[in-house]
Amino acid sequence: MDDPVPYDALLLVAFGGPEGPDDVDPFLQRVTAGRAIPAERLAEVAGRYEQFGGVSPINGRLRALVAGVTAELGRRGIDLPVAWGNRNADPLLADTVAALRDDGVGRALAWVASPYSSYSTCRQYGEDLEAARRAVGEDAPHIDRIRPHHDHPGLVHPASDRLAKALDRLPADRRDGAHLLFSAHSIPAGLAATCDYATQVADAARLVADLVDPEGRHPREVVWQSRSGPPHVPWLEPDVGDRIEALAGEGATAVAVSPIGFPVENFEIAWDLDVEAARRAEAAGVAFVRAGAVDDDPRFAAMVVDLLEERLGGAIDRPALGALGVRPDACPADCCPAPA
Repeated sequence: MDDPVPYDALLLVAFGGPEGPDDVDPFLQRVTAGRAIPAERLAEVAGRYEQFGGVSPINGRLRALVAGVTAELGRRGIDLPVAWGNRNADPLLADTVAALRDDGVGRALAWVASPYSSYSTCRQYGEDLEAARRAVGEDAPHIDRIRPHHDHPGLVHPASDRLAKALDRLPADRRDGAHLLFSAHSIPAGLAATCDYATQVADAARLVADLVDPEGRHPREVVWQSRSGPPHVPWLEPDVGDRIEALAGEGATAVAVSPIGFPVENFEIAWDLDVEAARRAEAAGVAFVRAGAVDDDPRFAAMVVDLLEERLGGAIDRPALGALGVRPDACPADCCPAPA
């Protein structure tokens, strides 16, 4: 590639997770900092991690994604280092930004491990990056962010393939007419009214469902998981477990769940879907399968590099399979406001 690259590094940014029992409490303290979370609630969540040896899948998957993106950059002849930093677990963003500075990086482009537009999945990561830069000091590298990209083919096509494979794992006598459930992290209804998050999740779910089931033989819908906070505050519904039980009451015998809201495998998928939702499905007599997240598909790593190439100044199409249009490179000042 002949044109000069306007960035010195590509930075992958994720939520982070513990990688052993000693990491669980510090991780949860970072996640809940500034929030009045009862001690018994934190102990309950810590107990869930203990059932998995104190390990979340997300850090391991990010390491593999760094390797995949690095290899894809090499295949395209782009000489650019790939760094990785987390919001809540080592490697923390401030440490990564400091290392980039020490390596002489003046300008980096950040990809965030969620393609959707909401405060917690978009704007808050921008705030995290700015906080990391302030912690590093005046010589911290400038950091731009990659646009939201919920309908990029590098996400939609792998997700459809993973869901089709999940359907094939259902018992043959229950496969026809199985319900397709597309799960994403719930957010407060008040916040959802100020952003495009729910609309983008529904758009991604539709795109995947249409590829998997173009004839419309399977009922499909969006469900939500992982809600937290006071019970009197409305959050997006229905909850995935509640919906599975309701479907059982309506005569459904099988569900296939796509974690469309989570491109990278993580603990919330492992607990809320593989443990809780699967348990409730079994109790209700409903066959349950869960599609894998898509971060380890080579097309996903290629997508990250596609999104980088959009910003390198070349004349390149900006793929968008959905009906909502391509999001701008820089978020408008009034989008995805912080909770009151």
